[in-house]
Amino acid sequence: MAPDSLASVTQAILSAIINGFGWGFVVSTALFLVFAGFLAVSRFGKIRLGADGELPEFRTVSWVCMMFSVGMGIGLMFWGVAEPVFHFGAPPHGLAAAQTKEAALVAMKYSYFHWALHPWAIYAIVGLAIAYFTHRKGLPILISSAFTPLLGNAVNGPIGKTIDILAVIATLFGTATSLGLGAQQINSGLNFLWGTGEGTAIALTIIAVLSVLFILSAVSGVGKGVQFLSNMNMVVAAALLLFLAVVGPTIFILNTFTEALGDYLADLVTMSFRTAAFSDGKWLGSWTIFYWAWWVSWAPFVGVFIARISKGRTIREFITGVLLIPSGVTFLWFTIMGGTALHSELMGVGGLVEAVNNQGAAISLFALLEQYPATALTSFVAIFLVAIFFISGADAASIVMGMLSSRGTLEPARIVVVLWGVLAGASACVLLVMGGLEGLQTASIIAAAPFLVVMLGLCISLWMALLDDLEGRREPASPLPEASLLTTAVAAE
Repeated sequence: MAPDSLASVTQAILSAIINGFGWGFVVSTALFLVFAGFLAVSRFGKIRLGADGELPEFRTVSWVCMMFSVGMGIGLMFWGVAEPVFHFGAPPHGLAAAQTKEAALVAMKYSYFHWALHPWAIYAIVGLAIAYFTHRKGLPILISSAFTPLLGNAVNGPIGKTIDILAVIATLFGTATSLGLGAQQINSGLNFLWGTGEGTAIALTIIAVLSVLFILSAVSGVGKGVQFLSNMNMVVAAALLLFLAVVGPTIFILNTFTEALGDYLADLVTMSFRTAAFSDGKWLGSWTIFYWAWWVSWAPFVGVFIARISKGRTIREFITGVLLIPSGVTFLWFTIMGGTALHSELMGVGGLVEAVNNQGAAISLFALLEQYPATALTSFVAIFLVAIFFISGADAASIVMGMLSSRGTLEPARIVVVLWGVLAGASACVLLVMGGLEGLQTASIIAAAPFLVVMLGLCISLWMALLDDLEGRREPASPLPEASLLTTAVAAE
């Protein structure tokens, strides 16, 4: 009703969070990565998320496809070309001169940084905690359940309810952000192909149509709708990547992957702890801190969803699958999409930096595809991919919010799932009207800030429970007193 007022208030809150607590996002996210890696290689890795000897519910391929499609689908489509091009045109922290080979390397390194290990570590921590307490301890699939070692019976009272409410709020706005990005990109694609025009009204219409579709998918359940859409998505996405890798600059892509990955690993610690003290605080707020907040806002939803599909796997399998496999796919995605775009800027047709600066990030993928054969077909495939990622991600989010608001039931009532689907779509519409891309970013950070504190408590609670689990396994059988031994011997004789 008052979008300008809403935008000004949320912008003031955002500035306060970034200026006063931006360092908290930076340090916490780095700690989540360290903690996840430690659990994978430690003695805790053998603990199974379920009864000892229990087999996984889903095949590994479907498991990976579902968590990847739900965890990052729309974001990769939106930023796969746009982010490397942005950083190439304006390198972060003055690390290189704009639009040079050095800038291209920095662009790839920071794209890896924002999309690979750190975000999946955030998902892994939340997902592991929920999977452990749900499948191994038999507690409801709620965020609050994971706080049982820390809070005891208080998890059933106001504190536990507050934790679950924060999780629902973070999930709602994280989902709305992704829906808004997806609608913007579909709008750009339709305008690119058929000249439909771009604007808020068209984006809102796209959200409305796709919301109906993802709600219909959501009520079909995880085993049907989400699994089918995720598997189909990965096949189509792989075909698009293969097309660009073959018709594009193949050797340049391979060289870029090798050098950018090495540069990323070499500077991982430095990038992980960079704050506004000696760097560009505005850039950090717009990019790194926004991303960390976006991943945190998605963490309850993706974490609950991954926990739901990970029953029967060991902690080592879980973290390896959640942390390394999707990160590997992310490296390939950005190398092929971003590498092809950077090759165009350095040695080819170019014009992508100008397109992004003048028309926005949503047009970047279509501007790149225009430089290669079968533009109409590949652009249509890209629109189709964004739409399916939109549906599968929002589909899973509606189911998860239904679980969180229905005392952790694995099969929430359809009316509840439909309600959350409608609210997610409506929230995305409000944020687009409020401020477009900037409004989406603002909402993500504000919604994620309280849940970041919840995640830190989650790590402590999980650690306490895992220590108790190991101690319970090691505890030897109580020795019988001497009198009992004598009685047993007499009875045996």
